[in-house]
Amino acid sequence: MHFSSFVSRRSQTVLSFTALGVASALALAGCAPAGGADSDDNTITVWHYYSLDNQNAMLDQYKSEFEATNDGVTVENVYVPQDQLNSKLIAAVGSGTGPDVVVFDGYSATTLTSGGVLAAITDEWSGFDGADQIAEGAVTTVSGDVYSVQGYVNTLGLFYNKTILDELGIEPPTTVDQLEDGMAKATAAGHQGITLSGQPDVQGAFQAFPWLTEAGFDYAKPNADALSEGYARVRGWIDNGYLSAQAPTWDQNVPFAEFMNGNTAFAENGNWQLSSLESDATFDYGVVPLPVGTTGKVYLGGEAEGIGAFSKNPALAWKYLEETFLSKAGQLVALDQVGSLPTRADASADDSISADPYLSQFAEAIATQGAPFPDTIIPPENNEAVINANGQAWSAALGGQTSPDQAASDLIKVLEPLLQK
Repeated sequence: MHFSSFVSRRSQTVLSFTALGVASALALAGCAPAGGADSDDNTITVWHYYSLDNQNAMLDQYKSEFEATNDGVTVENVYVPQDQLNSKLIAAVGSGTGPDVVVFDGYSATTLTSGGVLAAITDEWSGFDGADQIAEGAVTTVSGDVYSVQGYVNTLGLFYNKTILDELGIEPPTTVDQLEDGMAKATAAGHQGITLSGQPDVQGAFQAFPWLTEAGFDYAKPNADALSEGYARVRGWIDNGYLSAQAPTWDQNVPFAEFMNGNTAFAENGNWQLSSLESDATFDYGVVPLPVGTTGKVYLGGEAEGIGAFSKNPALAWKYLEETFLSKAGQLVALDQVGSLPTRADASADDSISADPYLSQFAEAIATQGAPFPDTIIPPENNEAVINANGQAWSAALGGQTSPDQAASDLIKVLEPLLQK
């Protein structure tokens, strides 16, 4: 399932997520690509689903630089179509083979872990001198062990129409109360207040999460009152005319197209929209982290990296990850080639990000608000059911099919068995 396209100001990449359960993946399994456990000791294979030129240019640069600094080593990049990657990985596990390094949709991290695809990298992570630089939300930990890390991510922020805000004397909001005051002023002046996705699926759930966690919701201790408060707040935006009544049917692209029309003050959306603004916006704009307080969180989308459970040379595979995806220099390569945002604080401090008025705001959101997607407390086999149930409840509450209280109560009943280990 493609989540959204991120066309950076420098290049183009795809942000997506796929959640194939182990059973369905086994049913789909075909022949696994060559490479992995059968490779020689000086070769590591990297399985990935990158299909765009700039994505492959990044992998090629990682390959050439790693080979240049590790004499006699060969890196083999092996393309597997995204809709086949999970099934082929699990098929390879069945035969005790597979890649040395896996680059996969971060949404599948716990699913692949439960399917035996990934090796635990807890010891490697504890000895990695860059671990303290990487955002906590970019690390997948299952039952106390680390299994994968995201070398770069994509996430949500609050875009604003600076032309409208300046006209009305509104400052970019840092609290939800300030946001609501700004939306009220914009609406009174004949503008739309905000756009966001209320679609009853994973896209709606992705955009609901910040407002639900702002209200205190936590999968570790799911609380109907917090859910109801979050639903009621955003439903109130529709009732007050700040948010279109069509929002419950919108994916993440439709509301941003609405924002691009130039008559909306704010938009909740992702860094993948920046290039559209740069090339097509007819108004001044800016972005800030979503004003969701100290409890609010944003999901971190994008690819994750791990070591195959049957890697023949896991030490070399880890060295590759250390020197490419997880290094400061490597993350800046990803920014330059692909346009995605580093998870390392020192990479985010580079002038290419810290001096950029837009990327710097997303970097702040990653460091202070970032959370794994999906939450690692959810049993892997139930990820899709939990996320979709959340999206459906969100859409129903926003659309008025149910009251916020009823939507919250109904969702808690669905979540309780799904969250049991």
